[in-house]
Amino acid sequence: MDMPSSPTPKSKVLVLGSGNFGSCLADHLGNSDHEVYIWSRHTSFVEHFNLHHRNPSYLKDHVFSSNIRAVGPSIPDKAMIHQMDVVLFAIPTQGVRETLAKLRSSLVGDNLPLMIFVNKGIETNTHALTLEIIADTCGGDIARAATFISGPSFAREIVRRQPTSVSVASLTESQAQRASEIFHQPWFRCYTGGDPIGLELAGALKNVYAIAAGMADGLGFENNTRASLITRGLAEMTRIGTAYGASPLTFLGLAGVGDLFLTCSSPTSRNYTVGYRLGKGEALEDIIKTLGSVAEGVTTAKGLKKIIDEMKVSACIANGIYEVLYEGKDVKTGVQELMCRPPSRELDLPDEGGEHAKRLLGKLGMD
Repeated sequence: MDMPSSPTPKSKVLVLGSGNFGSCLADHLGNSDHEVYIWSRHTSFVEHFNLHHRNPSYLKDHVFSSNIRAVGPSIPDKAMIHQMDVVLFAIPTQGVRETLAKLRSSLVGDNLPLMIFVNKGIETNTHALTLEIIADTCGGDIARAATFISGPSFAREIVRRQPTSVSVASLTESQAQRASEIFHQPWFRCYTGGDPIGLELAGALKNVYAIAAGMADGLGFENNTRASLITRGLAEMTRIGTAYGASPLTFLGLAGVGDLFLTCSSPTSRNYTVGYRLGKGEALEDIIKTLGSVAEGVTTAKGLKKIIDEMKVSACIANGIYEVLYEGKDVKTGVQELMCRPPSRELDLPDEGGEHAKRLLGKLGMD
C-alpha cells in the first residue's frame, strides 16, 4: 500500500538486533526517511546486508530501504551511541541484561538517545520485566525515560506497509510522545500511554496463551475452543496484571487484546506454532531445534510461573502451559483437567495487589 509519509524530523536510529522484528522496524524507519543503522553480532549478516540490502535469514524476499546500513559485529561504542537520537532494542528478553551491561558506560552525559524496547518477555532467572532490568543495569533515571512499543504487528505485514497500530508507553509522557512521532506514519499508527508495566506484561503473557491456542488447534479443536481460550486468556492476563499493579485498562488495548487475538489466531505465529506441534504430539526439544527463531512464550512461561506463585493469583491456563512445557504433562490430560474444573465467576479482579509494581517503581525512585 503506497501512502505518503508524514513530515517527521529526520533522526539517527540504531537498531540493536537483526532478527525478524528488528529488521522490519529498521525498514519502516528507513522508509520514513530516518538514518538507520542495524547492528548484528554476525559479520556475515553485516557484509551481506550492506552489499545486497537484504536480510539473509529473515524477510528474505524483501529489499530493505537504502537509508539503512548494517554495523557490527562489535557492540557500538560510546562515540556512535552519542551520535544517535534513538537506540531501539529488538533483541530477545533473555539477552537484554547482558547487552545493557555492555552499553552502560556509553549511556552517560547529557542528550542521551531515546531508548525504545520492543522485546516481549520475562527474564527467566529473575522473573524481571525489562523495565526492572534497565533499572538494575542503568539506574532509575534511564529506566524512567525508557519507552516500550507493543501491539499486533507481524513483521512481514509491516514491510508490506499494511495498516498497523501499536501502543507506545513510558513513565515519562514526553518520551512516549517522542517515540510515537518518530514511528507514526499513515500505515503505522501509534497510541501513547503511561503504563509500561501493563504493556510489558500484556506483550509477554500473550505469548503463553498463544501456545495454548496452538495446542488446541493441534488437538483438532475448532472455533469455539479458540474463542474461549482467547477470552479466558484475556481475563487471566488482566487478573495477573492487576495483581502485579498494572492498570486493567491496558489489557483492553492494542498491547493486550489486540496482540493476543493476533498471536492466538495466526498459524505463522512462532508461539502458536510451538503449541500446535505440541498438540500434534511432538517433543518440545525437537520443536525448539527446528523452529528457526525464538518463541518467547516458552521462556516466559517459566518466569510467569514464579510471578503467579508469588502473588498467589488464579491462572489455570498459564499453570497448565507451564506443566506441559516443563513438567512433562500430557497435552490431552492438561486440556481435560482445565475443562473439568468446577464452574466459577467469569470476571474477577483481585481486591488487593500491586506489591510487585510498587517494588519495581521503588527501584526507579518513584515510591
